[in-house]
Amino acid sequence: MRPIRLANAAKVPATAVLASALALAALALPQARSAEAGEAPYTVVESGRSFTRLQDAIDAIGDGQGTIRFAPLRYSDCGVQARGEVTYQAEIPGQAILDGVTCEGKAALVLRGRAAHIEGMVFANMHVPEKNGAGIRLEQGNLTVSQSWFRDSEQGILSGDDPAGSIAIDKSTFTRLGSCEGPGCAHSLYIGNYGSLTVTRSRFEAGTGGHYLKARASRIAVLNDSFDDTSGRATNYMIDLPDGASGEISGNWFVQGRDKENYSAFIAVAAEHRIHSSAGLSVTGNNARFAPGLDRRSAFVADWSGAPIRIEGNTLGAGLVRFEKR
Repeated sequence: MRPIRLANAAKVPATAVLASALALAALALPQARSAEAGEAPYTVVESGRSFTRLQDAIDAIGDGQGTIRFAPLRYSDCGVQARGEVTYQAEIPGQAILDGVTCEGKAALVLRGRAAHIEGMVFANMHVPEKNGAGIRLEQGNLTVSQSWFRDSEQGILSGDDPAGSIAIDKSTFTRLGSCEGPGCAHSLYIGNYGSLTVTRSRFEAGTGGHYLKARASRIAVLNDSFDDTSGRATNYMIDLPDGASGEISGNWFVQGRDKENYSAFIAVAAEHRIHSSAGLSVTGNNARFAPGLDRRSAFVADWSGAPIRIEGNTLGAGLVRFEKR
């Protein structure tokens, strides 16, 4: 299993700016205080019961469906959801911070129930011995994430395989994530063999290794997002679809920075396997360029699949080649 000022900001889609606004808002609001002994900051909305431990709140929902509301605090806590459908909701978006504590040596939230929904949460400083510590480790089931921030960890979200499952991420920010210091690389967002992945109106920035978005899902939709690599360190592709995928990559803004482990492509298709058909993959209406003052050559789309890929209407900066077959 595995706000930074924007360069050329006038050309950034307005939707991409929304994701950065979450990070800015979190910094501007009063600092969330740490939970204190005896507090019961987790409330199960449906029952009105409050809990001092996240795991107790999750267990109270069990195989049912419920919402856990987080008070505006910094938490040294984590939880494992083995059943049911749970919504994890910040009372004030950006002010409920799961900070530095992982369960099962994996993540702040380890999810293997029917479904989970994340709303307004912050996940920070997740590190584990295997160098793949994440805010969320999704092992099975559906997942939706909105208005959340993943930062300063080895990975933001890491998933296993669930070909029947779906993942949707909206208006969220991934900052200073990724590492190639372990047995394999960790990435800002790394999705296994899922049925579908949708990422909309979100921001990826200042990566610290690996790829920004790596997905083995059979179908993807990456729409109106921002990939700002100007402050990245030892990063690789912006989007890596290593097993191939169909779907759409549209309306995104890409800037490749100077410090790269691999700068040969922005988007890579089927670089490892051809498990999924890439026929009909559409890459349209994107804006891609190098950081100011950077002079190099790279492929916007590098393809190992040999499938017909639609690449139209993209605005590419100097030095970028539209397509390269590999």
